[in-house]
Amino acid sequence: MKQVTALLLFTIYTAVAAAQKLYNEGTVIYNIVVSTGNTETKAADLLDGAVMRMYIKGMQTRTDLKSILGTTTTYQDARTGAAVVLNEYGEQKIMIRMSKEEFDDRNKKYNELKYELRNDTKTILGFACKLAVVTLSDGTTFRVYYAPDLVFQNKNYGQQFQSLPGFPLEYESELGKMKVTYIAGKITFDPITAALFDIPKTGFREMTYEEVKKTQGKN
Repeated sequence: MKQVTALLLFTIYTAVAAAQKLYNEGTVIYNIVVSTGNTETKAADLLDGAVMRMYIKGMQTRTDLKSILGTTTTYQDARTGAAVVLNEYGEQKIMIRMSKEEFDDRNKKYNELKYELRNDTKTILGFACKLAVVTLSDGTTFRVYYAPDLVFQNKNYGQQFQSLPGFPLEYESELGKMKVTYIAGKITFDPITAALFDIPKTGFREMTYEEVKKTQGKN
């Protein structure tokens, strides 16, 4: 009887594993939709048509957020936890290097978040997605539609998704009083060249994370 039970459990586990697709290399392109009140309409126009591309290669990720204002590129290596952010807006080109501790501090609002997994579903890019409502420690909530059949090797690519039981193909965020929704418009599993993760050696003015925090505090 024990042998039959063990065989049954192994068969179920194998079937589930076969249904899941390990996503450890490829590109996801998210289209950005902004919801605002009347007072934020002009700010929302600046993000109209914005696109975020996320490149994945093992434990490395790179995201390029492009709008009519400019581009923000974030490199993150989950092996060390360190990150580099490049801001290119007009003639301003700034590089910010962050240690693991600084990168964690930048994303501390996602500490102690809680997931409420719901039965709502929708299909995105052919993947059957389920809804999770995420509550942050300050009471803020946002919605995520994730694909349980798409498993991400790098669990540290996004602090808000570390414990999510699947890959996020649609999710919400906040920018001031605006609600920003990222909706996957394309996903590929093609190999990514290692050169995409090379950090520029020239052309950027470097600022420390602490300098950036002080500048933001004055605004």
